[in-house]
Amino acid sequence: MEDERSREAPAVDCYFDPSCPFAWITSRWLLEVERHRPLHLRFKLMSISVLNEHRDLEPWYREFNDRAWGPARVCAAAEQHHGTAVLRDLYTALGTRIHLQRDKDHAAVIAQSLAETGLPASLAESAGADAYDTALREAHEESQAAVGEAAGTPVVVIAGTGFFGPVLSSVPKGEDATRLFDASLTLAGLDAFAELKRSRNALDLS
Repeated sequence: MEDERSREAPAVDCYFDPSCPFAWITSRWLLEVERHRPLHLRFKLMSISVLNEHRDLEPWYREFNDRAWGPARVCAAAEQHHGTAVLRDLYTALGTRIHLQRDKDHAAVIAQSLAETGLPASLAESAGADAYDTALREAHEESQAAVGEAAGTPVVVIAGTGFFGPVLSSVPKGEDATRLFDASLTLAGLDAFAELKRSRNALDLS
């Protein structure tokens, strides 16, 4: 029975930038869905810093994007040396500190997150260098190709169909989480579906 359920589990890729609050909420939603039903869930990297590199942004948002390079570079380095599977726990460690604890000290956040996940402390050195930027850019381009056009975070691929989003203002729990996933799975199977949007509520990152 378990093998049959596993075969029926849809494949889901969640492309994230560790600094993006919207990616954090969507990723926590998918983990909540995974608690209630089988998924082949993978976490993969993208980059708001790459996305907005040459755009004219308001000063506060330019600063945000410039700071976002560090955690994303560390994820790229970790993936290159230890495989894509390490991103799940590393993202949770980074995101808990960045989004839930509101820790702005990225050097401390990165060091603590590497220690928590058992990854080499030396990976922190990649935050301030461009050694893994090629890998980061390639990961970001993969996320854009999944949607078919330039898209921000998060990008989610459900059963082979890539979406920008769903963008959520809080993490759905329990039945709400699975209802949203079922709706997303339905939309993924409709070739005619392109876009759906409404105004956002205040963010709740918990």
